[in-house]
Amino acid sequence: MPGSDSTTLRLLAMDEDDLAVISAALQDAVAKVGDIAYEPRERRLTIVFNRYRWESGGGERVRSALQLGGVSLLQARRIRRGARQAVVELLSVHFEVGDAPSGSVVISFAGGGDLRAEVECIDAILADISTPWPTRSEPAHET
Repeated sequence: MPGSDSTTLRLLAMDEDDLAVISAALQDAVAKVGDIAYEPRERRLTIVFNRYRWESGGGERVRSALQLGGVSLLQARRIRRGARQAVVELLSVHFEVGDAPSGSVVISFAGGGDLRAEVECIDAILADISTPWPTRSEPAHET
């Protein structure tokens, strides 16, 4: 594929700076609400996204999974669990410190929705789980 970079992205975050790198890699990723899975017994949150591959120079998307470990509570605001086919567009992922090292990983979406995961500490993994495919539409931001 012309211009394709077949490098598979795999990132681990253990602090706020690492989480900022994951946030940048996920900017403009989209997911269906049904692709958000919280497993309270395993204390794990997993979200599967179609991620825009900014690092390849654009023009491609890839399936990527973000997983947070040590999640004791998940709260959703303006995201309807029953609307499993609804699409959310990621704006950012950031950490709000609580009683260090615990705190909240906040995943913000366009339109004002967000997820707040209460965590023991930052324990996040982002990994590409498919081969990239071409896309004609590049995310656009207002200037």
